[in-house]
Amino acid sequence: MSTTLKGITWNHSRGFTSIVGVAQRFSELNPGIDIVWEKRSLSEFESKPIQMLAQDYDFLVIDHPWAGFAAKHNVLLPLNSYLPAGFLADQAENSVGKSHVSYNFNGFQAALAIDAASPVSVYRPDKMDASQVPHDFEDVIELAKTGAVIYAATPMYLLMDFYAMCATSGGALFDESDPEHVVDAAHSQAVLEDMRRLATSCPSDVFSYNTIDLHEALATSDTATYCPFVYGYVNYSRRGYAQHVLKAGNIIDYHGHMLQGVLGGTGLAISSQCKHIDEAVAFAQYALSPEIQRTLYCDCGGQPGHRAAWFDEECNRATLNFYKDTLESLDHAYLRPRYSGYLTFQDNAGVIIRDYVQSGGEVAVTLKKLNELYVSSREQ
Repeated sequence: MSTTLKGITWNHSRGFTSIVGVAQRFSELNPGIDIVWEKRSLSEFESKPIQMLAQDYDFLVIDHPWAGFAAKHNVLLPLNSYLPAGFLADQAENSVGKSHVSYNFNGFQAALAIDAASPVSVYRPDKMDASQVPHDFEDVIELAKTGAVIYAATPMYLLMDFYAMCATSGGALFDESDPEHVVDAAHSQAVLEDMRRLATSCPSDVFSYNTIDLHEALATSDTATYCPFVYGYVNYSRRGYAQHVLKAGNIIDYHGHMLQGVLGGTGLAISSQCKHIDEAVAFAQYALSPEIQRTLYCDCGGQPGHRAAWFDEECNRATLNFYKDTLESLDHAYLRPRYSGYLTFQDNAGVIIRDYVQSGGEVAVTLKKLNELYVSSREQ
């Protein structure tokens, strides 16, 4: 008698063909177990409540801020109770940056880091020489004035930029000793002003770009050649994937320090309502194994969460050294809060920042709105 498991991921080759390829091979090695994957848009991945998905799917590919919610509401299986200690130790020891621990909330391992990402820089090597690539925020502003710079400036990504620039400049983000302020006013004001400087130096199209849109635009543009920070997508560094190949490198400096981009990536989770737990756990262990991560998962378009892949010679050869040349950015990345109500803040704060960055106004009013939203989210 066959067993069918269902999974949900996001609609891009990095998230879909990678897991489908691994699932197909797992089924070939384990006759009688079929895994069917569906996909949702990037915006749904970032915001749709996981408690709804957990009712319909055995596997969920999730963003790590859901870890606190999952721990509080018993939506996902605590994988630390189902996977061997040695396997989990290997995952922790070979994490890319804080990817593995990002899915652990107060001892509850909500997911495994199947994919690792953070903002990196990207440019068109057919239009720019490596020596022309800017390394500092002020250099980016100057290049932007020529029309050569684009970036992802929809609300979600402007919020991530705000976090990154505040964290890098010394702002105390989400300080537990100050539950009424997202970050101190002095740092946040300077950051918002810098964000508006960059936006007003770039084409207005940036306000419609998410991370996938940005890569697609950069790969096809006749004018844009460079992006200073965007969540990396290794696929665009492979030949044949897009009209023009993109070269990725470490993120830029901001006021003399490497910008502390915000950790992204995805985690493979198992619904607490899964009826075939043994089979689901076996697949998770297979998909996250170092051998599969650096071979089949990578070859099928994935961006592995296991560190072994980031040093693998073949993974780097096929991607213009994407992994080796961006790893420092991921190891340096800032970890978002994961308290139960955080996603309410994340889903709404970006619009407040976008309104200021795009249209200007009073910084104090923007910060007041952010702080009110923050206080409200902590009460959930």
